[in-house]
This record gives sequence, structure tokens and C-alpha cells, in this order.
Amino acid sequence: MRVIAGLAKGRKIEAPKRSEVRPTKDRVREALFSILHHRLPGSTFLDLYAGTGANGIEALSRGARSCIFVDSDRECTRIIRKNLQSLDLEAGADVRALSLPGDVGRLVHGGSGFDIIFADPPYDCTTLLDLQREIVAENMLAESGCLIIERSSRTALDEIADGLKLTREARYGDSALAFLIAC
Repeated sequence: MRVIAGLAKGRKIEAPKRSEVRPTKDRVREALFSILHHRLPGSTFLDLYAGTGANGIEALSRGARSCIFVDSDRECTRIIRKNLQSLDLEAGADVRALSLPGDVGRLVHGGSGFDIIFADPPYDCTTLLDLQREIVAENMLAESGCLIIERSSRTALDEIADGLKLTREARYGDSALAFLIAC
């Protein structure tokens, strides 16, 4: 797996060897960041269920001011730190081992919220609505912020938390992206 564009374009990202870590496919990541390109420069990015850190790394490579990477797996957080160091993207990066959605309130970002929150939970995750509710309750999105949830294209995003509005959905093979904004 490699960084698609920006300062670290073409450089390799290490991934855990375990099969339960499912990195966002390059095709999906490329489409995601094409959609977000105008929002990235100078943005604050939160990468939830970060796994390899590929999405947050891509954001930093493309001009995000900062990124917090969150994963509950200590091996994943170790690999994210290693990737950030090898790509010289440590400035503006913060890696945290937290349990989600329960610890999401510990991520309040300087009172102003995040410009972009990307969540890539396991495809069998049953707590997507809880995660959305926590993000709304903690005012984690900036005024014009966007929450993106990656999920299996075989499942619908049936419920959307009060305070969020679905603005766009896109499907890419086995993956689907839902774009939500605060309302």
C-alpha cells in the first residue's frame, strides 16, 4: 500500500499482518480524497478506527494541518507511529489508543471541532449510530465539518443521528462511503 498523492506520494505504508485489519482500498481512498480535495489544505482531520493510518496519512500528505489517529489495537497504533516517522509526517500528528465509540468524548479538539472526521469501523460494527450520537453530543464537527463513514456496500446506513444530515453516498465495489454534515 502506498500514499497516493501529496508530499509523501508513492511512498510505502506498512500494514499489520493480521487479517482483521482491513485497510481502505486505494481506489476508495483515491475517490475519497478527490471528493475532499478542496477541504484538505489547513484542515483538522480525525481518523477513527485508523488501522494502518492510511487515510490520515493521505490527509497530512495532501495538506491537512493536523490529524489525530485513533485505534484500540496497540499493534496498529505502533505501526501508525512507525509509518508517520518513516514518511516524515509526525508534525501535526497525534496517535491514540482508545476504545470506540465509548472514548470518543476524550477527543474534543480545542473547542472548535474537526473539519473532517473519517470513521472506518469493522464492517460488522453494530455501533455506528452510537458513534454518530457521540460525535454530535460532543460537538466534534466544526461548523462546516464533514463526517465520512466507510462501510460494506452490502449494508445500508439505516439510521442517522439527530443533528446529522446525509449529503452523499458513494459505492466502490465492496465499500461504501456516507458523507454527513452537522445540521
